[in-house]
Amino acid sequence: MNMKKTSFLIISLLVLASCKFSSNNKTAEVNTGKSETTTRNIKEISITGSGYEAGLQHGKLLKTEIASIIEKWKANTEISLGKNADSVLKEFFAYANFTEAIKKWTPDLYEEVKGIADGAVQPFNDVMILNLLDEFWVFIDDIKNHHCSGLGVPAKNGNPGYISQNMDLENYTDGFQVLMRLSGTENSPEQLILTYPGLIALNGINESGIGVCVNTLMQLKASAKGLPVAFVIRRILNSENKDDLLQFIQKVNHASGQNYIIGIKGEVFDFEASANNVIRFDPKNKNGTVYHTNHPVINNDIKPWFKAFDPDADEKLKPLNSNSYLRFAAVEKRMKKHDTITDSLIKETLRSRDNKNNPVCRTNNNNGFGFTFASTIMTFEKNPYIDIAAGPPDEYEYKRYYFSKK
Repeated sequence: MNMKKTSFLIISLLVLASCKFSSNNKTAEVNTGKSETTTRNIKEISITGSGYEAGLQHGKLLKTEIASIIEKWKANTEISLGKNADSVLKEFFAYANFTEAIKKWTPDLYEEVKGIADGAVQPFNDVMILNLLDEFWVFIDDIKNHHCSGLGVPAKNGNPGYISQNMDLENYTDGFQVLMRLSGTENSPEQLILTYPGLIALNGINESGIGVCVNTLMQLKASAKGLPVAFVIRRILNSENKDDLLQFIQKVNHASGQNYIIGIKGEVFDFEASANNVIRFDPKNKNGTVYHTNHPVINNDIKPWFKAFDPDADEKLKPLNSNSYLRFAAVEKRMKKHDTITDSLIKETLRSRDNKNNPVCRTNNNNGFGFTFASTIMTFEKNPYIDIAAGPPDEYEYKRYYFSKK
């Protein structure tokens, strides 16, 4: 049920023309949008155990919110596709064949989704679709909301390492920001996970100093039999061993084109993953920084009709790529020129609006398009922690969260 290429081009052009942003506070290089930030609390839930038990707690704690976001997802789907959402679900799950990979690589997480559905008293597929965010976007060839921007900074000269991201989603998700504190078990570390109700993960960090941020790469080939992104994220966060983690990310069959920025106790790694290739991206900066937006830089496992991801390759396709390339340039110029990358510079980058129609930081204009759902900065010190802004970071303050064993 892929969208027509012509519709894809029209939608993408409309997106580039639709954004309107305020421009009050300026620094030497960046328009940071609004002049003041306000406090906005994120809903916190604490989950113990694993598998079905953990999911059941999640479902019960967020029962009302899960029902609401499912309703909003269906309404958004019907508006976007002009088709009954339950019919779309049926078609999607006829295409999707992820169960075998999920049960092979992350069996406890399959049970966790079942637990969420039972705890929330919702149909299993209505909850599972919330956990197949990128895979559904692949199914409908939906690029218009894929505007995440991420970066990684290795520990250097006594300074901590960081990974960070603006997580951009459809604007019906606003108000559903959740921090899930997943307690440690005999087999897994404590985890701090950014998510929304019913979803097992968007990004996060564990108490052992391993974290992950992600960016959709729709141009890369996908697999209806691969491991979906949310499950890859949770498998990473369940890791404590560097070699095991790096082997996993390069060995697993990926369901969706995705960029993974992984922090491992102060080291940073960036992998562009597709159905057939996983290639490490390293811009070779003297300060060791990595960064990414929503176009492949090094992985050439491109979908047949999307081969022209180079903005100079085809003038007709150039508008489809300009948003990601402009944001990439905004992040890159800040990351490349400094020997030492500080917390304040990372925040400046995540708040940046160098191009008013293609900013790193995106306001929720309630216009049917995406916005910065949350901004996260993960810091890899002896006692790691995560800072989260529950919305665009030039509008909302970052709040710091530590692990229970701080």
